[in-house]
Amino acid sequence: MLIPTPSVGIWVSVTNFGGYMDMLEIKGLSVAVEGKEILKDVSLHIADGETHALFGPNGSGKTTLLMAIMGFPKYKVTRGKIVFGGRDITRASLDERARLGIGMSFQRPPVVRGVKTRDMVSAAMGNIAGSVTIDELAEKADMTEFLDREINYGFSGGEIKRSELMQLLAQKPELTLLDEPESGVDLVNIALIGRLINELLEKDYPMRGRRCMGLVITHTGHILNYINASTGYVMLDGEVSCKGDPHEILASIRKNGYAQCVTCLTENK
Repeated sequence: MLIPTPSVGIWVSVTNFGGYMDMLEIKGLSVAVEGKEILKDVSLHIADGETHALFGPNGSGKTTLLMAIMGFPKYKVTRGKIVFGGRDITRASLDERARLGIGMSFQRPPVVRGVKTRDMVSAAMGNIAGSVTIDELAEKADMTEFLDREINYGFSGGEIKRSELMQLLAQKPELTLLDEPESGVDLVNIALIGRLINELLEKDYPMRGRRCMGLVITHTGHILNYINASTGYVMLDGEVSCKGDPHEILASIRKNGYAQCVTCLTENK
């Protein structure tokens, strides 16, 4: 979607003007919000074509991590680095990161009165000629009747998610950050949302031919039935407590809650 730039009070296009990106690497990242440390020494690595899942209870720092990667000014990096495509972007502005090819779908995106959804999708496309039109993207996302409505105004949870993914498909980011894409979505919509995410992450391409990476926050794990994530992380109290197969991690959480993850985090200190 278009990203608001607080420093200048305008919306900037998230169209990718960068080239091929190698990977995302988070190195010992600590982040504070309003002076309070939320993330503590977080490290992870996502290679081209990979999708990783992020689990954790409410308030554990998952959204803070995505916001810090995206570069929202409220989320202050106090230690560590964010490297994208071999470039240190730790101090890069939000709009610069967007132009480099990072896109995000928010759990609760705002209503934008006075701006039509069609205009937002057009801005996300920018001046780069694409292989599909706005109307074709809308048809894919089942959003045709919403193109001339104000952004997210009166939309249901599923409609908001489909609108966000339509905008990301227009942008074609190299790295997509998804904050609970199944939140507020019914069973009818979640299959379509899964297909849109798979297209966004180029899951129909051979692994070697993919350029897109994904980091997905999920509470329920329902989205993993529709997208193929290769690696999972559990975040507790601002730290990554474990890393492994996302389906195994989810099965453990469903059986034991986060008790085992707490034990792992304590033992590793």
